[in-house]
Amino acid sequence: MSSPCDPAYARAGDVSTAVMVMDSRLKAVYDGRSGVDPEQQRLADEFAASMGPAEADALLDGVCTLIYMYMEWLRKLCEEHDKDVVEYVVPTLISTMRMMPNTFRREIVPTMAGLLVAAGIGLSPNLWRAQYGDWTRAEMNPLEATAVILAEHINRIVGEDQEFATRLITNALAVADDN
Repeated sequence: MSSPCDPAYARAGDVSTAVMVMDSRLKAVYDGRSGVDPEQQRLADEFAASMGPAEADALLDGVCTLIYMYMEWLRKLCEEHDKDVVEYVVPTLISTMRMMPNTFRREIVPTMAGLLVAAGIGLSPNLWRAQYGDWTRAEMNPLEATAVILAEHINRIVGEDQEFATRLITNALAVADDN
């Protein structure tokens, strides 16, 4: 019997925009910019204001798809070494979140941990989260940051290749477009 949280039932969402947002944030981290660039924030605010509810939902689903795809890649990598992704990846990422109290308020960390665990055991993060009601505004920034932290973790694993996580997704999108 399949789970109602099976990824086969999930909408992929707007993965292209989600990966562009994640890549932009990741580049800011690598460039050493800890604060928000006022011009970039203005553009982000304009972009967000131009989105209707359907586009916002698609972007939200796209970010969850990124989390799923990254955790799926990490799960396969861990399995090659007889490791469990939940045991070896999730605690590290949760520790990182706890060191970022301005981005991850304490009450948000369990939700982000749940998303990671859901994806790590092969469930759709967005369908898993939907069981508990609508997303809240307070979860948006941590959701985006979770995708960025995952991407950065993957980049470190492959040897400081700062573009690997982005290429992983863009290559998957290209293959999907070809099919």
